[in-house]
Amino acid sequence: MNHNPTPFWVVIPAAGIGSRMAADRPKQYLQLGQRTILEHTLNCFLGRAGVRGIAVSLASDDPWWPGLACASDPRISRAAGGAERADSVLAGLERLAALGAADDDWVLVHDAARPNLADEDLQRLLDELGDDPVGGLLAVPAKDTLKRVGADGRVEQTVDRRPIWLAYTPQMFRLGMLRAALLGAAQAGAEVTDEASAVEWLGHRPRVVEGRADNIKITRPDDLEWLALRWDSR
Repeated sequence: MNHNPTPFWVVIPAAGIGSRMAADRPKQYLQLGQRTILEHTLNCFLGRAGVRGIAVSLASDDPWWPGLACASDPRISRAAGGAERADSVLAGLERLAALGAADDDWVLVHDAARPNLADEDLQRLLDELGDDPVGGLLAVPAKDTLKRVGADGRVEQTVDRRPIWLAYTPQMFRLGMLRAALLGAAQAGAEVTDEASAVEWLGHRPRVVEGRADNIKITRPDDLEWLALRWDSR
């Protein structure tokens, strides 16, 4: 393992509105304890040795960001958010390049609404991928029984769960490779749902690094309620 701090940059796509939360603001600005979800997410990286800079991709009309204390942190730069996640990530990559990031620098892309990233998971990702030729992502092996279901709502098949993993973030790739993958997939009209799928489209095989299952993405109100209970017990 690499015992020296691996230098890296971060992109946080945060232009979504999180409609399934049915809240009065995008979910990344909802409170979790004394801070917003987005502030907790950013704090997962701000205290790390090796972080070179962070780009947060935000909607152009976002009125909440300027009110956060971290908005004036010199390590954080604002990038333009796009209609799709890939657009926001690309804008973040371009912002990092303008700040001096090189094509062969590592970039970690992390969901804005995934504030419970464990420090040991982040360290494991950096250690295990620091010398990898492709990069990879945190993921969790599927634990429940999987069913393939037909249009009629009936089970067609029980699927072997052993090779199935749930893709989490951060996802860690070289800036140049990730930019080429996202641009190429967009030009080809290929659907990519995360950074790893774009790199797969380019013909590479990202490596999976096992992480903790409580690194959840807050999507629905009960996700926030569950995480708030854990936060209160700390």
